[in-house]
Amino acid sequence: MDRISFPHLGIVLEHVGRSFSVFGFEIAYYGVVIALAMLAGIAVATQTAKRTGQDPDQYWSFALIAILCSVAGARIYYVAFSWEYYGAHPMEIFDLRGGGLAIYGGVIAGVLTGICYAKAAHIPVLLLLDTACTGLITGQIVGRWGNFFNREAFGEYTDSLLAMELPVDAVNASDITAKMQTHMTKVSGIDCIRVHPTFLYESLWNLGVLAVLLFVTWKGKKRFDGQVFFLYLLGYGLGRAWIEGLRTDQLCIPGTAVAVSQVLSVCLVIGAVCALAAGAMKSRNMHNQSR
Repeated sequence: MDRISFPHLGIVLEHVGRSFSVFGFEIAYYGVVIALAMLAGIAVATQTAKRTGQDPDQYWSFALIAILCSVAGARIYYVAFSWEYYGAHPMEIFDLRGGGLAIYGGVIAGVLTGICYAKAAHIPVLLLLDTACTGLITGQIVGRWGNFFNREAFGEYTDSLLAMELPVDAVNASDITAKMQTHMTKVSGIDCIRVHPTFLYESLWNLGVLAVLLFVTWKGKKRFDGQVFFLYLLGYGLGRAWIEGLRTDQLCIPGTAVAVSQVLSVCLVIGAVCALAAGAMKSRNMHNQSR
């Protein structure tokens, strides 16, 4: 059953496939969404570079390298915190078609790549990160919709206004909780669950974060290099910290039931607040000395 609905909003999508065929080749919508996310991210980052007097071509070059490294980082992160499974099935580590990419792994790899690229290209590291993060958050906004097509990365049962209804046979059995089973409903004779559409929450939250970053960058409100990047970490970390708590497919710290991405989000928020405070203080002192 390809039906996805938002019953309280009156939205019913009857035929939402996972892939389409072109000349006999199956192309996953997830892959198409990720490709569009990359292009959108590059477009925003290069436009930001142009508006801030930088060379957009440098960001095209950086993006091509960063995308490859980020995909590898996203996979490594996912495998590392799913080692109980992959340790027993090592050949599946390289099977990306089977799913298993963690955004935080991609972000970490992207940032490390940015630091290396900035030094090689003689660009101030924090300036590059300020510019690149506007593209990164754009890619995250678009990319989350890949989870919509895959019926994954959703949250616990809810019957709230934004509740999303999915057929049981369209999702991974391991993602169905006891609470979902208790509140299971039938639609046209098919068992369905209602869940938090966390992909939608995160996409909308990130849209708000992007609006703040572009306002600070494009409207000349930036006071020091690193300010936009740390605002990104703060904004994204805050959103991810609470959204991650809703999900049923969390990657946990080995031996615990603690979601590793939730812990990382809290750490990023704390670090970003400290960095923003230090940067603001340094900027204010420099301004006072120049008076």
